Amino acid sequence: MEIKISEDAFKWFHEEMEAISGETVRFFVRYGGSGLQPGFSLGVTKDQPNDAAAEVEKDGVTYFIEQNDLWYFDGHDLTVSVNDELQELDYTYE
Repeated sequence: MEIKISEDAFKWFHEEMEAISGETVRFFVRYGGSGLQPGFSLGVTKDQPNDAAAEVEKDGVTYFIEQNDLWYFDGHDLTVSVNDELQELDYTYE
């Protein structure tokens, strides 16, 4: 499992979530919405890792997914970008 984050998404995290060097940002599975698994979607929050299964670091900020959320990805990698029209995060699975 790999996390890929586009440059515009890194900028979004810095501006919208005020993510700064030394912080950690978690992608987590939440009930509701639509996504890779029916009835579930991804959320994002600042949080500390307990058992990170995948992570990527940029400008001192670590973005991660916990081991207990891996089931959601079903062997897919996560790519995070920004929807230019809506100015919000967009997730794709490869």
